[in-house]
Amino acid sequence: MSHFEINLAMETSASPLDFASSPINRGLSAEQKIDLYRQLTRIRRFETASLKQYNGSKMGGFLHVYIGQESVAVGCASLMGENDHMITAYRCHAHALAVGMSMNECMAELFGKATGCSKGKGGSMHFFAPDKNFWGGHGIVAGRTPVGVGLGYGLKYEGLKGAALCFMGDGAVNQGAFHESLNIAALFDIPIVYIIENNGYSMGTSQARSSAFKDCLAQRAEGYDIDWDLANGSDLYEVRAKVNIAMERARNESRPTVLEIQTYRYQGHSIADSAHKKYRSPEEIQSYKDNHDPLNLWRQRLIQENLLTEESAKKIDTEGKLEADSAVKFAEESPAPTVESITEDVYWETDNTTEASKIGRYFFND
Repeated sequence: MSHFEINLAMETSASPLDFASSPINRGLSAEQKIDLYRQLTRIRRFETASLKQYNGSKMGGFLHVYIGQESVAVGCASLMGENDHMITAYRCHAHALAVGMSMNECMAELFGKATGCSKGKGGSMHFFAPDKNFWGGHGIVAGRTPVGVGLGYGLKYEGLKGAALCFMGDGAVNQGAFHESLNIAALFDIPIVYIIENNGYSMGTSQARSSAFKDCLAQRAEGYDIDWDLANGSDLYEVRAKVNIAMERARNESRPTVLEIQTYRYQGHSIADSAHKKYRSPEEIQSYKDNHDPLNLWRQRLIQENLLTEESAKKIDTEGKLEADSAVKFAEESPAPTVESITEDVYWETDNTTEASKIGRYFFND
């Protein structure tokens, strides 16, 4: 069964309202539900603006946009508490915005400016906000999964009730680092939730051609005696309900979970992936936009619940667009990093002039 067929099966097997009555969703106020829509639209507008600027040669390097997957990051971030942490791969803009980072610092980072969240030295793939328990933004496929285990181990070591949310794409499940981290997580009862954002095509190869599996990718967790589940990433209620179960398992039982969330990206793996309409049909992409778009589905849900109108939804969308446009202006007007700053934020020892910094060479020009 293809990723496209799996998603269609999930969509038709249950009503999209099935998870609205789950305990974690029953407690949502009208204001909180509307704010979730605001977060979805802000991310969509930020990514749309960044795509436009990238195509206008305003930024270099790679750009991996999140358009079509917004409900995953928003739903997960909405469940985070004081002791919960998040780490992800290089499609990281949405996660950064969802945990509370500003559009200004994120857009400036895309432009490589000193006012960016990584001082212009990380670019699209390396957003960080330690003050918000957001640990990146990492450019190596599956490379952050052992770090995610470390975050979970830190919580357990300190005796804190929390969960480490470790995101990855479907292509990462075949990497050795991921499986090594699963083994450690199971052996040491690490409070971690692995979230596979399965958009079906990895870096441009369909799941059916790239990964051996029986029913779904998360099922591989059985080999490590780890609980697993599958969720429909188009349904924000379902994302919150199933992620919450996994997070509560981490907090209260100190046990890991592998959760596969079926989602979809409208653009290529990166914007450089110009062939993305060749390994999938235009009709498939349009079908997702018409029937599975997380913004449209959540807006319709809130209208059905008499919490939103088309007019108020349009106003929220306009606010998001204006904020994104303002962030572009901020990025354009921000200064570039200085030449001298190239050796800053590399070694703790040299930045803080420790005794160790006086021994040996740290840089070629020492």
